[in-house]
Amino acid sequence: MSADWLIKNAELVNEGRRFHADLRVKAGRIEAIGGDLDARPGEPVLDAAGLLLLPGMIDDQVHFREPGLTHKADIAHESRACAAGGITSFMEMPNTRPPALDRDTLEAKYARAAEVSAVNYAFYMGASNDNLDAIRALDPHAAPGVKVFMGASTGNMLVDDPEVLDGIFREAPTPIITHCEDTPMIDANLARAHEKYGEDIPAREHPLIRSREACIKSTRLAIALAKKHGSRLHVLHISTADELALFEPGPLKGKKITAETCVHFLHFDARDYGRLGFLIKCNPAIKDPADREAIARALAEGRLDVLATDHAPHLLEEKGQLYDKAPSGLPLVQFALQAALQRVTEGKLTLERVVEAVCHAPATLFDVKQRGFLREGYAADLVLVDPSRPHTVTRAEVLSKCGWSPFEGETFAHSIVSTFVNGQRVWDGRRIDEGVRGQRLAFDR
Repeated sequence: MSADWLIKNAELVNEGRRFHADLRVKAGRIEAIGGDLDARPGEPVLDAAGLLLLPGMIDDQVHFREPGLTHKADIAHESRACAAGGITSFMEMPNTRPPALDRDTLEAKYARAAEVSAVNYAFYMGASNDNLDAIRALDPHAAPGVKVFMGASTGNMLVDDPEVLDGIFREAPTPIITHCEDTPMIDANLARAHEKYGEDIPAREHPLIRSREACIKSTRLAIALAKKHGSRLHVLHISTADELALFEPGPLKGKKITAETCVHFLHFDARDYGRLGFLIKCNPAIKDPADREAIARALAEGRLDVLATDHAPHLLEEKGQLYDKAPSGLPLVQFALQAALQRVTEGKLTLERVVEAVCHAPATLFDVKQRGFLREGYAADLVLVDPSRPHTVTRAEVLSKCGWSPFEGETFAHSIVSTFVNGQRVWDGRRIDEGVRGQRLAFDR
């Protein structure tokens, strides 16, 4: 497995620029970027004429289900799906079984990833009503942030004690990452849906149950707490036009309160429940076409800073149950970058803005050390994209353990040609190199 490469004739997309250049990788790092770099004796050369060369995507929001739910997903399978999709680093959520609510559980996840992950990795510390001491003691270098579920979640991870919430926002030593939905409002909406439909609640009711009002109420609370304590707050998976006015447009630099959306909120809307049903049931819910359009505009203007996935696999048989039992979440990582680039094809986003939102912004926001950019000296986490080779998604190619994708049958304008993790080519457009292992992300704080 070579960690040395000379990539010739590519079109690089980096830090707001598109330009033709060669890029040399030496010992897993970007050694040089320039025109007409000469090959060295024995150096592998890859002719990238006609291809885009991007930094690898950093997905700051995934659920890989390990430990405890590995019948539907695990780090090995999902990291390989990442690699096939051009994602070179992930940050995984704490709501596993057991949840990552203390240092030992968190470090056990890192140890497992070191054994099996095909891409780079980091894991969030979770918050609960009774682990404020563990949050206070968290080493800022040990996790990208503290994840707070300010809405319905599983097990012990719903933080609804006002004093605990205040303490987290006052004392967390890392960025605070929030899922914002108001549980009492959701519960009341669900009760009304049961009165109307009994147990057979249709999928189209999901955005009315997990309502826009529940989202905006909880988001306002998070922002108020962050402003009260001067906290570094990042609000996940914005799904409504109503929340957008709470965030400032413009460059990420200098912001203390930031937000992100997800690829499925750009790709699907409420009209898709009729054909996909609970396959696109997720929390927060996919909402109206007007929300989808407003989210795309907000991402374009920098009001939304990051574009991620919230990859959350479930088995098809689980998704086939009635509303209350059909779990929320979609498998997304393998085709997320292609879905994002489809917005470029549609004219909703520029290529430079997509790279900013999926590569540069998460690296900057979480202080990721020497990744997320095409810069000399940085880790060679790279993806080559063919902008002129369409790709139609099939179930047979899905690498996630759940074995299906909500994008099946969709044709994307771009194809992922190669993915490099620390200079090693883990994906060659056809198969995964099983010998490649990612590294633990370092945070330069």
